Amino acid sequence: MYEADDRMISLIRDNYNLLQSLGGFGINLGFGNKTVREVCEEQGVDTYTYLAVVNFTINGYRDLDDKSKLSIPTLLQYLRASHEYFLGFQLPFIRKELVEALDESNSLARLILKLYDDYARAVRSHMKYEEKMVFPYVEALLRNEATGAYDIETYSKHHNQTDGLLRELKSIIIKYFPGDGLRNNQLSACLYDIYNNEEWLSQHAEVEDHIFIPAIKWLEAKTKQKDVSAKISSMINQKQDNADSLSDREKDVVVSLVQGMSNKEIADHLCISINTVITHRRNIARKLQIHSPAGLTIYAIVNQLVDISSVKL
Repeated sequence: MYEADDRMISLIRDNYNLLQSLGGFGINLGFGNKTVREVCEEQGVDTYTYLAVVNFTINGYRDLDDKSKLSIPTLLQYLRASHEYFLGFQLPFIRKELVEALDESNSLARLILKLYDDYARAVRSHMKYEEKMVFPYVEALLRNEATGAYDIETYSKHHNQTDGLLRELKSIIIKYFPGDGLRNNQLSACLYDIYNNEEWLSQHAEVEDHIFIPAIKWLEAKTKQKDVSAKISSMINQKQDNADSLSDREKDVVVSLVQGMSNKEIADHLCISINTVITHRRNIARKLQIHSPAGLTIYAIVNQLVDISSVKL
């Protein structure tokens, strides 16, 4: 497993495929013999997050010490840059290779290009969905502005790879397309690039599944916990004010209602008329904005008007 004090050049020498991920993190070449930590700090990249992705993609290391240490802005930057690289460079580059290697007057060649274009559209649609729905949702979470209309679990259930078309494309080229001389060499080179990029796209999807999605689930849980804590704190802070907003007689009515009394029983118990009981109940609902027996029970417990042990739950 690579660590922060290892030299960045050593990682590249051991795994030249990391060259593709450097651009995704915004790391430029020319870092000499500096360590991973030094390079990341100088270029504004979170070291822990960079190593988490590197050790996962190279060594399959999934046991993160602490998800809270992952930099979600760094992950977003990496995923967005990866999309830009794949959609803006790799997909068009491979199509250009196919066009140069195929004779488009051949009907099989045209079908191969159509199959590749179908694959490219599926990948583009998947990545654009992430950019339109997932990434803005995560940014809203970071700002504590996310709503309950979407969550990362919804995305993860529908997160699948679009590699079936690519497997079919490779199989057709290898099994059925006759090559000769230069075109055969061009097709072989194109197939090699397709295999490399298939592996890259698979790793990209696994980073999302095993690092990005768990990190967002952790952030969601943290946000919900903060929200609940804030609501409890607000209830505690407002408790005395809410209790004081009711008159003593209104508090007596609340207690009677919590004990399950009817309007007539409350009237008899408090020696007031039924109409007065109804008036008190209207005032209580207006002041507290609570209309259900369960809500009044919670209010009475929180404001210590009744003991929870005496309430039938």
